[in-house]
Formats: sequence, C-alpha cells, structure tokens
Amino acid sequence: MHASPLPLRGKTALVTGVSRLRGIGFATAVRLASLGANVVTHHYRPHDIDQPWGADDLDAVRAEIADALAPGAAMSDHHADLRDPATIEPLLDAASALTGRLDILVCNQALTGGDGSIFDMTPDRLDAHWQTNARASLLLTAGLARRRRTERGGSHVDVARPGDRVADLGPFDAPTGHVIWMTSGQGHGAMVGEIAYATSKAALAGITRSVARELLDVGIVLNTVNPGPVNTGYLDPDTTDRDLSGVAEWISAQPFGRVGRPSDPASLIGWLCTPDGSWVVGQVLTSDGGFSL
Repeated sequence: MHASPLPLRGKTALVTGVSRLRGIGFATAVRLASLGANVVTHHYRPHDIDQPWGADDLDAVRAEIADALAPGAAMSDHHADLRDPATIEPLLDAASALTGRLDILVCNQALTGGDGSIFDMTPDRLDAHWQTNARASLLLTAGLARRRRTERGGSHVDVARPGDRVADLGPFDAPTGHVIWMTSGQGHGAMVGEIAYATSKAALAGITRSVARELLDVGIVLNTVNPGPVNTGYLDPDTTDRDLSGVAEWISAQPFGRVGRPSDPASLIGWLCTPDGSWVVGQVLTSDGGFSL
C-alpha cells in the first residue's frame, strides 16, 4: 500500500518569515504546498530591506508558492512585525480564516544582523533577538494551543504552578496539529559574534521537550529543527554580511562538498508534518549533511 502523494491535502499551514526566494521559509512553504497543504505565509519585508541581500519582490514569492499548490488548495499572505506581541493573535486569526482551520505552524521568523560578541553586548540587542526569534515562536504556539483546547471542549487554564498538569484531552487517533520551531547550531560549536541570536535560538531548543509534553495534552506535536549552515545568500560574495576568507575551502572540505540548500531543511519539516513523521515528538533535529560531525 503506497502513501498518499498528497498527505497534507485539506490541512492548512502557517509559515512565518516567508519573504525571500532563497529563504528557508519560502522553501518550506513550497514544500508544504507540494504535499497538498493550503498555505498561509507571513512576511516582514522591512527587515530584508536592511540586509545586504535586500528584499525580493513579494509578488514573485507569491507566484512561486501558488505554482506549487495542489489543485483546489488555497493560499494567502500577511505582513506583521512579530516583535510586537499585539500582532500574534491577529496573524493566527487571519491564518485560520483561510479555510476555517489551522493545522500546521512553522515558526521560521528570525532577526538577522544587529548582533555582536559578549564584549559589546547590549540589552537592546538581546531583547530584539529574544522578541523575534523566541518570544514570537512561544506566543504563536501558545495561541494555537489555546485555540485547539477550546475546539476540543477544554476549559480555561489558570496560571499553572511548577509541576501542575493541565487536564489531558486525549487520547487522539492522530495529531491535532504540528508545530515546528527553528533553532541553530549553538549546541554543536561556538557561534562567534552571534551571541544574541544564539541565545534566543538556544532558548527554543532548551524548552522544546517541556512545551512538547504540554502540547500533547491537546494532541499537538512539536519538534525543533536545526537546519545547519544553509546558504540563503549570506555565503555569496555580493550579498554576504561577513568575512568569507577561507569559506570556499571550508565548504569543499565538508562531507558532500557543499553547505545546505533551503530545500534540505524544508524536506525534513514537510515530512515531520505528515502522518509518516508524526511519531517523532519533542525532538531537536539537526539537518546539516554531517557538518556538525
């Protein structure tokens, strides 16, 4: 018996941070669309405008995702600065409004740049990366979890004390939703000059198991993906934000002679959101072609 070629048909996915044709968010949105999902994308173009690689034409981004949609599937896109917590619930509302449901949440938004070393770290740098990378992911996940609890007839949850368990609404025949967080390589080696970024990503990796356990009470499956080094433009001389001395030699010495492509982590994310990948729960998974080895 063969698996369905469109295992996500009828599901609706929200992918944040989808604004660049070379981005992981874009590749993930295309992958989920190719698996049959309805796709809602989020973008914050002012961030890209400030980067060396610049901002892509959003119409081109939309067109590529639309081309990947399965027959009958729908899509929409929305602008929001997720550093502002007031944007979280409206974005979830908009995503749910496309089809009346929200099944998959991929928290891919990330602040790039404006970082530094421990010697020049500031409260503002730490706060900006925390707000974008970690807090927004936690709040988006919390919003989806509350919606699922209400849909399942669960009662309001008061503030829990350490060790308190919320009433389990299971067992479930299948996951009621999937959430994917994105971390980085901070657990595999030093990320020099990226202290604020690595701190925010380490927070997500560190809390994955605890949040995943709580989400199981409403049937949601959470996993976190470390995509490893993926060239989204920052390793190209004309669009880099760093010194590339020795990088070509470093890349050629990797097991497969290359760094990641956006489609590499996107393939893992897509699989995790299908029935075939749904037995993987609460894990921090690295997709890096052996780089960390």
